[in-house]
Amino acid sequence: MGTDLIAGFSALQIAVAVAATLGAAFIRGLTGFGFGILLVPILALALTPVEAVLALNIMAGLLALSEIRFVLREAERSALTISVLVLLTTLPGLALLGALPPALARLLIALVALSAFFAVLLPRRGADQPGHLATGLTGVAAGILTGFAAMPGPPVVPYYVGRDIPRRTAKASMVGVFGVAAMTGVASGATLGVLEWRIVLLGLALFPLVVFGNWLGSLAFGKVSDKLWRIVVGVVLAAAAVAALLKLL
Repeated sequence: MGTDLIAGFSALQIAVAVAATLGAAFIRGLTGFGFGILLVPILALALTPVEAVLALNIMAGLLALSEIRFVLREAERSALTISVLVLLTTLPGLALLGALPPALARLLIALVALSAFFAVLLPRRGADQPGHLATGLTGVAAGILTGFAAMPGPPVVPYYVGRDIPRRTAKASMVGVFGVAAMTGVASGATLGVLEWRIVLLGLALFPLVVFGNWLGSLAFGKVSDKLWRIVVGVVLAAAAVAALLKLL
């Protein structure tokens, strides 16, 4: 019992969560995404996959609420459509996560992170908003991946970053979708009865680190060029892909 600190989590689990959360929050502030892609695979090494996903969603949901004005001002209208579809499809994804053995769930989460990198390697498209089918499939896939891995990024990031639109529009749209996804994930966890109070307490305890790291990343976002920002996006996804490959060995 002496090694238990916050809500029954051990000192090692807390240390891993603190370091990973701060780094992932900085990347999120800089790019508008990457929080789940980077953080869940690391947290899932110290916690169960369900605990990692729910703790992440609590932190990401609170952070999105703090940026609501930025989203409403800058986001593309498609973000609303994708967010509604996320609301409808997150619960099935979380149910799937709870039904799988932890080892298999960790493997699939790693593959999700890997897929995001390859998706953004596709050629850049024009600024025009994709059709209803592409937008709909993006929303459905984002919702399922939100519940299963707290990672709506693999379909959403290529949808926005892969197009020739202003980076502020891309970032605001992703922040809005990911915020809805996170809050839906928490609600789904409560509905399924897998959201424990100790997970809530862990998410709340780590949230100040999220705010700090995201603030530092946002400062950097305002100082880098559009080209450099897109390069950083690619590097972040490449790092997640490398981590995913290492987990598969």
